[in-house]
Amino acid sequence: MVDVVDEKLAWFIPKGVNLAFSTRQDGCSLPPYHSLNLGTHVGDALVNVNRNRQIIEQRLNLPVSPAWLEQTHSIEVVNADNHHIHYADGSYCNSSNQVCVVMTADCLPVLLCDVDGTEVAAVHAGWRGLCDGIIEVAVNKFSHSPKELVAYLGPAIGPSAFEVGEEVKQQFVAYDLEAENCFKQTCQQKGSDKYMADIHALAKIRLRKLGVNKVYADKRCTVTDSESFFSYRRDGVTGRMASFIWLNA
Repeated sequence: MVDVVDEKLAWFIPKGVNLAFSTRQDGCSLPPYHSLNLGTHVGDALVNVNRNRQIIEQRLNLPVSPAWLEQTHSIEVVNADNHHIHYADGSYCNSSNQVCVVMTADCLPVLLCDVDGTEVAAVHAGWRGLCDGIIEVAVNKFSHSPKELVAYLGPAIGPSAFEVGEEVKQQFVAYDLEAENCFKQTCQQKGSDKYMADIHALAKIRLRKLGVNKVYADKRCTVTDSESFFSYRRDGVTGRMASFIWLNA
């Protein structure tokens, strides 16, 4: 139901920082949202979504209800301590009064903290937000320097499932020529070149250029693992997982 990061992954997580990635399992929503859907915007019955959110809060023993966002594929990152709902795709917090959270169903969840365990952020990075600089916006929220930050990349669409067009590739390559290595051509026809993209690798390039060198990744593919994850690309009408990060009281 919830993947609190397994110690066997050997991820460095500073004392006082907690993070978790939900799966689709052990909730109360009915098909096609079965079962732990946490998104209120996908057509699921609101009573079931609210119950699922209560389930996750209790199982994670969260100090407060998470700062749920209305996500819009933007590069807006807000302060989670402002308790009203935000239209944004990331949140930042430097207190134990709030839980940062983002929802995904193929897009890349990026969780950030500092090595001292005093600041955290959660980012929803679809390819547009990633390309437009949402990670850069989130990193700039921290008072610590990028070299003092740690990044955790959650499950997302994998490189064997993420087909994109030439225009997507060129937008990333325009930012950094190294991004060329993150695209594998699958179809070459005049005006319709297609590539398989590695969104984890693209995010690592952005983080490395910022100076964030401590990066850990859960590379499970949300498209191919239908038992564990929702996938918009695979199913169309489906639920949403969530990625959480928060500070101890």
